[in-house]
Amino acid sequence: MANTGGSSQREVEIWKMFQSHRIDGVLYVTMYHRIVDPEIGDVSIRTVMINCRPQTSGLLPSIVPDDYQGARDLTCYLLEQGHRRIGYIRLNPILLGAELRLDAFRQTTREFGLTENDLSVCLGMEGPVGAEENYVFAAATEMLKQKDRPTAIMSGNDEMAIQIYIAAMALGLRIPEDVSIVGFDDFRTVSLALKPGLTTAALPYYDLGHKGAEWLNDLIAGEKIDPGRRIVSCKLVKRGSVGLPA
Repeated sequence: MANTGGSSQREVEIWKMFQSHRIDGVLYVTMYHRIVDPEIGDVSIRTVMINCRPQTSGLLPSIVPDDYQGARDLTCYLLEQGHRRIGYIRLNPILLGAELRLDAFRQTTREFGLTENDLSVCLGMEGPVGAEENYVFAAATEMLKQKDRPTAIMSGNDEMAIQIYIAAMALGLRIPEDVSIVGFDDFRTVSLALKPGLTTAALPYYDLGHKGAEWLNDLIAGEKIDPGRRIVSCKLVKRGSVGLPA
């Protein structure tokens, strides 16, 4: 196991180290869903990418979470509960999942007949990962102060949902009686700690690792594998943060 720390030079050194140790296979894993160009160089080792995919299609097999499906399921759940005025605060656009989740939200609300006038969307700002914390509270407060405020707010991930909870409580609003809130990731430190518990879509961490390892074993065993992309679904996790619209 080796951590690049985000350094391309360190990555090149790690590949060479793996080759010198005659490693049979590598799981190339990123901490968030994104597009990368592995610094493989002249090293040839069987590799499966997890939680990321290569810039060049077909370069390496990859296995990624279905951010689009997870956000679609969350949106459908809110709509099925009767919500028709919905706010959305986007995750940092540096992350690939940010656009996939927002696209799913917009497409699904259109299919249910909602227009842009029914939605309050905050696109946030670009910056380093974690920078989204700087605008979530303000964006949620502005949404919830509107005359026809959203009856539900979707947040880009669970950590951002913390700021939405705080904004709602600061305005004297109850969750979910006055406003429903959903997140994404099922980051248990947050989703279970918040009261009421946060409804979210769970990133399939275990399945990504398990299926990726199985796929790598098949490659090492000499099986012919299509160097494409496999997508793992994100399970909808229902908790107490969603109710009927006020």
